[in-house]
Amino acid sequence: MDKQNAPVEAIDTPEHSELAAIEFESPGRFAVHNPEPVTADAAQWEPAPFVLGQHARLERFSQPQQARAHILALIQQAQRNLCLYSDDLEPWLYHHSSVQQACTRFLLSSPQARLRILLRDPTRAVKEGHRLLALSRRLSSNLHIRKLNPDYASEEQAYLIADDRGLFLRPELDQQSGYTLYNDPARVRQRQAQFDQAWDTSITDPDLRSFLL
Repeated sequence: MDKQNAPVEAIDTPEHSELAAIEFESPGRFAVHNPEPVTADAAQWEPAPFVLGQHARLERFSQPQQARAHILALIQQAQRNLCLYSDDLEPWLYHHSSVQQACTRFLLSSPQARLRILLRDPTRAVKEGHRLLALSRRLSSNLHIRKLNPDYASEEQAYLIADDRGLFLRPELDQQSGYTLYNDPARVRQRQAQFDQAWDTSITDPDLRSFLL
């Protein structure tokens, strides 16, 4: 990655509370066609070869398989906290046995491990079925799913926070491209504050509640 595209190093002081925006160059707009839900996966996914809390470079991705590798790497290496902010629990990214297994291991690894999922619209996940919804029925004490409050000014983005170091972000919902950070506590802290604000105003969707009961 060239230097001009690298994230600006944040200084954690009051006068530098706003982090410089990471430049995102769109590879082009196209519609995302999510695959139909399946009962079995043809092959297991392989995680990206980067270490959470150690790998300093920003990693860009533009292909679905790259995005999946980063997601899996973050989930597999998280120890305490996972926060997923999603439009509809993107099936192409999260409805896979590799993700379900990684989330299961994470949630069972410690009583303090917690996965929180905020959805803009859970209708499709409830209607078609989703592996993470099914998992939330089994591990309801530390996996929580809620719907964004429609009155809350939500961001048109999708992201995953892993502990206090990792961030996977797709800046545009209709694209499968974005970037991943494996060791950026300042930027993750800022994103975590935004997630917590949205979570505090979130609601329980009736359809989601009936599915999880």
